[in-house]
Amino acid sequence: MNLLKYALVAVLGTMFRFFPWPCKAGLMEIGHPDRNSPVFLTCNYRLTVASVRRALRALDAYLLVANSRGINVWCAATGGLLTNHDVFSALKTSGIEERVDHREVILPQLAATGVEAREVEKKTGWKMIWGPVYAEDALRFLKNGREKNPAMREAKFPWTQRIEMALAWALLLSIILAVVLIPLWREATVPSILLLWALSLLIYLSFPLYERWLTSTGSNLVLVGFAVLWVILVLAGLVYASILEGWGWGFLLRWGLVSGIMVFSLGLDFLGTTPVFKSGLLEDRLLKVILDEETCRGVGYCEQVCPRNCYEVDRERHKASMPRQERCVQCGACIVQCPFDALHFRSPSGEVLSPETIRKFKLNLMGKRLVE
Repeated sequence: MNLLKYALVAVLGTMFRFFPWPCKAGLMEIGHPDRNSPVFLTCNYRLTVASVRRALRALDAYLLVANSRGINVWCAATGGLLTNHDVFSALKTSGIEERVDHREVILPQLAATGVEAREVEKKTGWKMIWGPVYAEDALRFLKNGREKNPAMREAKFPWTQRIEMALAWALLLSIILAVVLIPLWREATVPSILLLWALSLLIYLSFPLYERWLTSTGSNLVLVGFAVLWVILVLAGLVYASILEGWGWGFLLRWGLVSGIMVFSLGLDFLGTTPVFKSGLLEDRLLKVILDEETCRGVGYCEQVCPRNCYEVDRERHKASMPRQERCVQCGACIVQCPFDALHFRSPSGEVLSPETIRKFKLNLMGKRLVE
């Protein structure tokens, strides 16, 4: 893919990232692969495919594109749209088995919430290898003997991703705001949308400045922070109106509603829009991952698939531990992949959510485990 085409896909994919954007599933060749070339698998979200192809452009490799209904890997796997069946189908219908002599496929780590590696291996005879979180680490992953260091396993929130998220939210909310304002308060439409874009960029770009407080207080601080931001906007609007034309109760009500829509929309699930905090809307947000040390055999799948590096495995004792449990985002990947069912969710009241339930039921758009 040439640079101009990739740039176009990247811009459109970023601006409309909340909408499915499927491309054709199947087998792609990168470079000039032969019968010993590595095989990678990804979803059929067009931006993801473009990014993976660009990251692998220095290789001779095969890329299997599984049908995730045009959704990115993590969201599709967590929501039951990238499953064992989709990987099985990609392997068996793409013709890859006739192209290579080996039977190893490298999956994106973030697919571990929805794809059970052991089940796919049993049905296909292919060995599932969990690759890095980010495609840009694929070359180092291969050079490192297909071993991941902690940095390759961890989902981060760098400034590039923060800008992408800010722009995506700003565009989506601008459309909503325009629909509300054009018939009701036309003259405020453009200034309000410009302010919305500025707020979105400010909130996401300044994330590192307040991230450490979110770690200890979580959603409570988010609610307080966005409430304070709304009050500041209302007061700033009143000052602006007083200077220019004077304000009345009609202006106060309208501006309070508009600024409330902006702030509430940006803050509705702010934590859930980051890869480093649990969503405030998820049904699992109050659950805690419990490790049964007696059942654990220390095979290390939990360590390999955890996107927050919560686990460490003692290879001599064959036991895993969670020294960084406070970083857990309740994605459930470790529970899905553990072959000994040594992990499960437990609620504050003591209710247990079993591995069978996590594997069978996935999260819908409202964060409920209803998707079978």
